[in-house]
Amino acid sequence: MKNPATVALPVAPPPSLWRLFLGFFMMGATSLGGGVIAYLRTGLVTHYRWLDDKTFVELMAISQSLPGLNATNMSILAGDRLRGWPGALLGALGMCLPGASLMTAAAFAVGVGGDDPVSKAFLHAIAAGAVGLVTVVGVQLGAKMLYEIADYVFVAITIVLVAFLHVQVIYALVGVGAVAIWWHRPRKTEPHDVKKPAPEDPVS
Repeated sequence: MKNPATVALPVAPPPSLWRLFLGFFMMGATSLGGGVIAYLRTGLVTHYRWLDDKTFVELMAISQSLPGLNATNMSILAGDRLRGWPGALLGALGMCLPGASLMTAAAFAVGVGGDDPVSKAFLHAIAAGAVGLVTVVGVQLGAKMLYEIADYVFVAITIVLVAFLHVQVIYALVGVGAVAIWWHRPRKTEPHDVKKPAPEDPVS
């Protein structure tokens, strides 16, 4: 017996400005290291349902193509999408305020006992967890947004260019993106694919 198809939950109405600020504040306060994209997707798509996966991927692609931190860029883009420029301002503030406060305290703590083995072990554990979170998000989004073999080829080419050939990210995105746009361009239907109606028999 086949399992029923999974129905995506509808996107929730745009939140109030106060709710938007609190949402980004909580995501900024609980995200650790490079795993912030995982927290953003869990919060924006799964928990609050303010965005769907397609919109999240589009905003993530824009944020990664722009200078600055991905988390800050995403909070501005998502806040603007939800509540205009006030949402962009409060989203960025909510996202950055916890990290700025905690990093000030962490800088003081590292300055006092940065060579302590326990402190180093804690930082290594956070780094490993961040890598795992980014990997999970990549797999989840890839399963929903990559539809054909060519998409996986573009992903592989990007990884090779950045990780092994040390091409700058912006150049890799522009080059692979241009090829991907050309590949997914609208194609016209060939004339021979359209069947002509059979001629009617002459009346005797």
